[in-house]
Amino acid sequence: MSRWYSYLNSANWVLQLYRGEEPFSSFLKKHFSVNKKYGSKDRKMIGHLCYCFFRTGKSLLQLSIDERILAGLFLCSNAPNEMLQQLKPEWNEKLSLPVNEKLLIINYSLLITDVFPWKKELSEGIDHEKFSKSFFTQPNLFLRLRPGYEKIAGEKLANSGIKFNEIGATCLSLPNATKVETIVELDKEAVVQDLNSQNISNFIPARPGRSDRVWDCCAGGGGKSLLAFDLNPEIDLTVSDSRESIISNLKKRFKSAGIKNYKAFVADLSSNSSFTIQHSPYDVIICDAPCTGSGTWGRTPEQLYFFDEKKIDQYSSLQKKIISNTIPYLKEGGYFLYITCSVFKKENEENAAFIKQEFHLELIKMEFLNGYDKKADSLFAALFRKITA
Repeated sequence: MSRWYSYLNSANWVLQLYRGEEPFSSFLKKHFSVNKKYGSKDRKMIGHLCYCFFRTGKSLLQLSIDERILAGLFLCSNAPNEMLQQLKPEWNEKLSLPVNEKLLIINYSLLITDVFPWKKELSEGIDHEKFSKSFFTQPNLFLRLRPGYEKIAGEKLANSGIKFNEIGATCLSLPNATKVETIVELDKEAVVQDLNSQNISNFIPARPGRSDRVWDCCAGGGGKSLLAFDLNPEIDLTVSDSRESIISNLKKRFKSAGIKNYKAFVADLSSNSSFTIQHSPYDVIICDAPCTGSGTWGRTPEQLYFFDEKKIDQYSSLQKKIISNTIPYLKEGGYFLYITCSVFKKENEENAAFIKQEFHLELIKMEFLNGYDKKADSLFAALFRKITA
């Protein structure tokens, strides 16, 4: 019994120290590097309890940290749990029940929708209750098999005894903790890329055989660039980001992926006076804009817990600045692809309307890519075309 209380106390202490100023995974790694008394099993358990706490979002605020950790553990578990057996045996017998029924059992005034209280801010078509419920489930890991490596990557995983589901010819779904980097050559044979990030391929104008100039203006990890390249290796690719470290990491990733001919630069696209582009105009601009990231909070629930609603307007304003400073580099007849991993309409539909109204671009298609019922991230995408004068 004392062991489980020790885990609870340790998780409580970590949560009191954490202020949400960096990813919780990074904070936890630093914490354990200083406090070396914890073994690997201890670290895993303490981390899990903390994430269960964060997954309760903005609900259960009236409870103590310990009570909320245990409630979160109950709501996030679907198989018998040794810790709950010791501390809450009456809950442990009910772990297979749906979340809605579990809420009735824990005897706290909790509505599932309290987890994510910003219903009025959501994009069209999102089921608020289902979205809120999804936070109690860890999303899956998704792999995109690269052209020419579909068979070998799949065989490597199968031969290693790794369980996976084939979502499509090039997409695999695996348990989140799978150490795929020890089995396949990442970026060369396969790319770790969420399901709906892969589905962006349906929006990227791919014209095989044409050396279209493509600018991934907020490249980040480079997943969209790799996707665009795999759709058409003939593209003339340019990538940019506001952070030098991101570009440096991106160059290493491109080397692993076999992408040699590209241009890269660092620029703050929120300021039109801070950069110049010598290789414009572009046939395609991919703008995967900085956003709240609310469509990915199932992976980083600490961001849900610490989120301030004021950030929606702040990001929407930033996105409009980036949009306004990148569209002028679009060629006549070219395509502008606007993407966010947000669930908020101010970052999504309202900015799509801004693009259409302010720049008179033709809207080709627009869609919210729902991931909350697929154990995946949710994204928004809108594809525009600059009408030839």
